[in-house]
Amino acid sequence: MAFLRPAAHDPARARKFRQAGIVYLHYGVLYLVGARVLLTRGLFPEARGPEWAWFSAGALIGAVVIAGLWWWQNPWFARAIWLLVALRLPTLVEGAFFGGAVDGVPRALYVAAALVVLVTMGALARAGWDV
Repeated sequence: MAFLRPAAHDPARARKFRQAGIVYLHYGVLYLVGARVLLTRGLFPEARGPEWAWFSAGALIGAVVIAGLWWWQNPWFARAIWLLVALRLPTLVEGAFFGGAVDGVPRALYVAAALVVLVTMGALARAGWDV
């Protein structure tokens, strides 16, 4: 289990990981709030299971990612999270600019979400690649 030990980074690099954890916390909160809005508007896909399970899974995943960035500080972990966050961009760009928006969701929400994703990716890149 040596790979679970926190990495020894210089203070500047460790600060980048903690900042990435804080940015991811905001990303996760905004993501859950956005899902809650979709739920209240009747746009949450019911066929995928109960919403409480998705909200619980989202909160758990967010907590694991934040803890990993804050304490573990592994560059490959930050890079993997960066890639997973980046996978959100095609859907958001399509909804914002190419007519793929869901009925009832304003295009501005897609643009705002894309900006949040880009900021999160920037913080994760700073930690993962020591930019």
